[in-house]
Amino acid sequence: MSVLSAIARAARPATRALPRASLSLAAARGVHSLPQLDYAYDALEPHISGQIMELHHKKHHQAYVNGLNAAEESYAQAPSPKDQIRLQPALKFNGGGHINHSLFWKNLAPASAGGGELAAGPLKDALVADFGSVDAFKKKMNTVTGAIQGSGWGWLGYSTETKKLEVVTTANQDPLLTHVPIIGIDIWEHAFYLQYHNVKADYLTAIWNVVNFKEAERRFVEASKL
Repeated sequence: MSVLSAIARAARPATRALPRASLSLAAARGVHSLPQLDYAYDALEPHISGQIMELHHKKHHQAYVNGLNAAEESYAQAPSPKDQIRLQPALKFNGGGHINHSLFWKNLAPASAGGGELAAGPLKDALVADFGSVDAFKKKMNTVTGAIQGSGWGWLGYSTETKKLEVVTTANQDPLLTHVPIIGIDIWEHAFYLQYHNVKADYLTAIWNVVNFKEAERRFVEASKL
């Protein structure tokens, strides 16, 4: 089992399975690779610029992939448990970055592919039941995510314990371990600064125009069966 597989397994609620993250793996060699996007870099404009998407995907996500592969190789060759323990921060940071971004790309869709459209169905019903309305959910998600100090992620997660959708955050590149991830928003500056500068609120408002609610609903339906 690779270290990333162990991280993904740790993210599962006890005795329950986490819906499969769409991770691109070179299975023959056991090496992690950068997943391809389902849309062009400029397909999310004007809400997220093509320049941001290309840098975010090609540079930042690729760096997490490279870091994870290097950390796993070092871990496999570590001469002692003490040396393996020293590698845990690098494995967590780069493994989490790979998991989170692989989820994030699937979170997004251009308007031509239904981005921003939440149709009537189980996800919309659950959002209304758990937050009062879809607008109330978005407001809470933006408020909680915008309040993150430094870098991190805002999540709509499904709790297998409460059977409810909840807004939670993770710091840095920590993967979401307490909930099944339904929607994740990257609030690292590299996700928005070139376009929105220091005005995180504008980025958080704009991103809802390109959220892939079809993918979010697929994850929710799968999670709610657990």
